Amino acid sequence: MALLVQKYGGTSVGSIDRIQNVADRVMASRREGHDVVVVVSAMSGETDRLLGLAREIRQGIDGRELDVLLSTGEQVTIALLAMALESKGCPARSYTGAQVHIRTDSAHNKARIQEIDGARVRRDLADGRVVVVAGFQGVDEHGNITTLGRGGSDTTAVALAAALKADECQIFTDVDGVYTTDPRVVPHARRLERITFEEMLEMASLGSKVLQIRAVEFAGKYNVPLRVLSSFKEGEGTLITFEERSMEQALISGIAFNQNEAQLTVAGVPDQPGVAYRILGAVADANIEVDMIVQNVGADATTDFTFTVHRNDFAKAMAIVEAAAGELRAREVCGDDKIVKVSIVGVGMRSHAGIASKMFQTLAKEGINIRMISTSEIKISVVVDEKYLELAVRALHDAFELEQAPA
Repeated sequence: MALLVQKYGGTSVGSIDRIQNVADRVMASRREGHDVVVVVSAMSGETDRLLGLAREIRQGIDGRELDVLLSTGEQVTIALLAMALESKGCPARSYTGAQVHIRTDSAHNKARIQEIDGARVRRDLADGRVVVVAGFQGVDEHGNITTLGRGGSDTTAVALAAALKADECQIFTDVDGVYTTDPRVVPHARRLERITFEEMLEMASLGSKVLQIRAVEFAGKYNVPLRVLSSFKEGEGTLITFEERSMEQALISGIAFNQNEAQLTVAGVPDQPGVAYRILGAVADANIEVDMIVQNVGADATTDFTFTVHRNDFAKAMAIVEAAAGELRAREVCGDDKIVKVSIVGVGMRSHAGIASKMFQTLAKEGINIRMISTSEIKISVVVDEKYLELAVRALHDAFELEQAPA
């Protein structure tokens, strides 16, 4: 007998029929002899509907009241799933985040989990019940309802699995695992049987939307075995775990891409200490996150400074940079929000040379110009023109033969 924490997202519980399907899946796990804790999101579209209602009242909504409103979406789902399980003869009990003491900090709309008291859940499991918990929410030390931000139900599930010392945390989605890249771009992309926490964290941060970054971080920190499965068809999914010797045969595990990028360049600024801070300090003060950074040294004691931000922050960042450039007497400021970041990821890169040159050669053969490059131990990212996204991903997928499973 194992203790499983299963998480079902909004698409998986988007209708009564789908909630009934989730109940059947939970009961199948019970018939195999497992204890099951279920974490659910709000029904598909419900959070957006509630946000729309709030905006009809006023713009610039108070964070506390918005959390009170948004947390109701999951409360509907947990009650309906518990009812579905009970109607099928399976004892179940639903709980909000506050009821199972998911304690968070007080950062409304983006709270972080601090501790979980699993005693109440363990008592119900011992009494033979399935426990259904609302994802995405908790309560701070003052008793205020808090929410964890978009995708927070994944984090709730992993945190509960860690607190309960579950044997596995299973994330059920509308895909049947983690693929070598997006199958909508590369139809012959392959589902991975296993991937390391490091690789999954890189893929999530680089644009893969299968799992929330915070959930992967939490799972790695507390060594929670994580599995991605489909809510709609049977299969083994993808297990996210620590690196194993057998996995070293795969040089590259996957290709991620991010279309939400914009590039800014400040050309001809003085090549002297403090210049980078004067540009990026103002950007950081505006709460804009910077991703990739490249600085070139010119022959005339000036330098060109290039960095990327989220596309939604492009206009705001441009205004800030233009003001800073004026103070620095820069030659010019230019930007482009029609770029993408394409990355190859794999723990095998640590012990194999030539990966970068093969990537660059592949792109060159397709006539794709590289604007920026960033590397780490297990990833190489390049910025290219948006129009080359699909061509770049397909070419790299073929060049590294990712459709073939490692021997």
